[in-house]
Amino acid sequence: MGQTGDTVPIAELLDERRHLLNVAYWMLGTRPEAEDAVTETYRRWYGLTDAQRAGITETRAWLTRATGTICLARLPLSERRSANAGGEDAETATELDGALTEEVSDVLLDALDTLPPAERAAFVLNDVFAMPPQTVADIVGQTPRECADLADRARHSLRASRAHPTTPQQHDRIVRAVRRACATTDATRLAALLAPDATAFFDGGGKVRALSRPVHGNQHVGRALLTLLTPRPHTTLHLRSANGRTAIVVRHNDQVAAVIGFDVTDHHVTHVWAVLNPDKLRAWNRSHTLTDERSTQDD
Repeated sequence: MGQTGDTVPIAELLDERRHLLNVAYWMLGTRPEAEDAVTETYRRWYGLTDAQRAGITETRAWLTRATGTICLARLPLSERRSANAGGEDAETATELDGALTEEVSDVLLDALDTLPPAERAAFVLNDVFAMPPQTVADIVGQTPRECADLADRARHSLRASRAHPTTPQQHDRIVRAVRRACATTDATRLAALLAPDATAFFDGGGKVRALSRPVHGNQHVGRALLTLLTPRPHTTLHLRSANGRTAIVVRHNDQVAAVIGFDVTDHHVTHVWAVLNPDKLRAWNRSHTLTDERSTQDD
């Protein structure tokens, strides 16, 4: 680089690096490994010729793909957080953006560690960073359809990893209380229903302007849910079975606009899975019957 035409505002450079660190951290699980992967990404960037760099129209996209590819190759060998204890690793960790520790709980990283590398990569790139399907496919080395299947399997595994013997009746009671708190915009009650390390995922599929990254912590998740489900004309909240458990179904003008599932452990919500992708809601909109739903007015 080094030419005036290649100069980028410092804020943009810092944001770019933080984005790459976030991608690497979610995929590898430790700050030292994330730092090392991003360093390798920039080494590859500067290893390109001037002509090669000039031919790259979306620098951030290229860097993200490079980071994802580097991390995917390192996943089978990674010891992740076990190496992050004191010494040089701890010093490196303190230099990274503190937001990383706020966004990802150790519990979720432990669950991610159990996934096969391809599933973890597909889930992180698709659900956490909402990358285009073709970009995910380029990194993982499979077709977009195969990557979508990998992400689906990862979601199922993550939900199963947090599964406890919560009865359907207990689950239903908690979800009913969540719906009531959202309908009445009771932030205090909603936060109390969420586990301190609760995480919410919002799947917009790039088709609606949903949050593209997970929200972590009961206060942040609560605010996100209240914002998403704030009462509006022609918008109603219903309860319906999804994947065998009670979920909140949001209808706008009699069309299903979102299906929100919950994982419940020890009487608190641990994960929120909000599907807003119109493609994934087609089956819900094929039938307009509400015979097995209970509206908020029934509460």
